[in-house]
Amino acid sequence: MIDTLVRVKIWGARAVWTRPEFKVERVSYEVPTASALRGTLDAIYWHPPFSWEIREIWVLNPIRTFSVVRNEVTHRASYRAARERVEGGSAGYVVDTDRTPRHTRGLKDVAYLVVAEPVERPGFSGDIPKYLAMFRRRVELGQCFHHPYLGCREFAADFAPPSGDERPQPYTMELDRMFFDFETVLGDGGRVLRENPRFFQARLEGGILRFPRELYQGLYRTKENAHARD
Repeated sequence: MIDTLVRVKIWGARAVWTRPEFKVERVSYEVPTASALRGTLDAIYWHPPFSWEIREIWVLNPIRTFSVVRNEVTHRASYRAARERVEGGSAGYVVDTDRTPRHTRGLKDVAYLVVAEPVERPGFSGDIPKYLAMFRRRVELGQCFHHPYLGCREFAADFAPPSGDERPQPYTMELDRMFFDFETVLGDGGRVLRENPRFFQARLEGGILRFPRELYQGLYRTKENAHARD
């Protein structure tokens, strides 16, 4: 029987997975979200016929935090705003007038073992064993489509195959309500029509956060059956 699970070790000096209930300040979850880890694996190897489903996260290093105040811009860059400046005769965007200090509470010296599985998306079919072999080869060679990061792009992540001697930290705690991933409604050709956030009650048991398979039920839906949960 083919083992369809992949295991990847990721680590970095800094990480922030922002809790959505904090609208201005950045306050990180104690562990990465399933959505963020899916993005990390997509950075290594992404292919339309399948999506990564995270099964487990092992916390390999003690949970330690850091605090910093950074200057961030208040508004998003957009084509509409740029056009209005040009049409209004403005000299252009002046970042000094758009800065605001924001506090960030993140994690430092993080390391995790990620256990995931590729699952076919609705309306697609492919050779999963072939994709597994390609992914594992890319991890061994350190190859990626773009460099993965730990919540913020300035917090780069390193990755490698596990050595086999990884052990989770002895943490057992309730993580309360945690963002899981987006429910995605797909249109023709796999086009994303809309995304709805999904949350769950998370618990760290012996340093391992597990994601039951039922959390992924209905995560990707086609336009025809979108009314099933709406």
